[in-house]
Amino acid sequence: MLRLAIIGYGKMGHEVESMAMERGHEVTLRIDRDNTHELTPENLKLVDVAVEFTSPKSAKANVEVCLNAGVPVVCGTTGWGNELEAVIERVKVGGGTLFYASNYSVGVNVMFKISALLARYLDKIGGYSVGIKEIHHLQKLDAPSGTAITIAGKITEEIPSITGWTLLPKREDGKIPIEAIREGTVPGTHTISFSSDQDSILLTHEAKSRRGFALGAVMAAEFLHSKVGFFTMDDLLAFD
Repeated sequence: MLRLAIIGYGKMGHEVESMAMERGHEVTLRIDRDNTHELTPENLKLVDVAVEFTSPKSAKANVEVCLNAGVPVVCGTTGWGNELEAVIERVKVGGGTLFYASNYSVGVNVMFKISALLARYLDKIGGYSVGIKEIHHLQKLDAPSGTAITIAGKITEEIPSITGWTLLPKREDGKIPIEAIREGTVPGTHTISFSSDQDSILLTHEAKSRRGFALGAVMAAEFLHSKVGFFTMDDLLAFD
């Protein structure tokens, strides 16, 4: 049994709590906007692993408080860019334990691998263009999603002529166009299109609820306990 802190006690935080309890764990600390003052080294001493799902503005500070207290962190907040890279480097060089993923769904992480494989094969054939479309609920703050950016990165690694991504309506030669739609309560849908004059290949992942993300986050916390270093879903799922 793990004693967990949930930092960001919104819809996702509640799903993580429910999943953690189903798997026999205990949530001993819950932090949300109205009690951020309780995220202290003293309270974190009662925690085995912290799970952080907040906002790009607060993620870095939250993660650093946990790292400074010697508490491993599972972080799922996206959209904090260069600050994330600095924290990852700190963990790699100076110690601490951090698990980061742009998406904790097992299915999405399988999609990452398949998209890279498709890109590798189709680049050898030639003649295919790539596009990404993502749809999320209205409360999602960042656009494009971290998942869409990760997909674009996986494809860029496999196709030398692609140098990155751009958010529609802006277009740039050599960059993958990403369409980001915010509507309703959609948990998350991502579609990758590989199109040529002859045909199109569409790869879609549609999340049915937040439970899949919560399961992955709790699995990451279980994996992370008693480890030191920086880890990702590739480590958890042993893809490589």
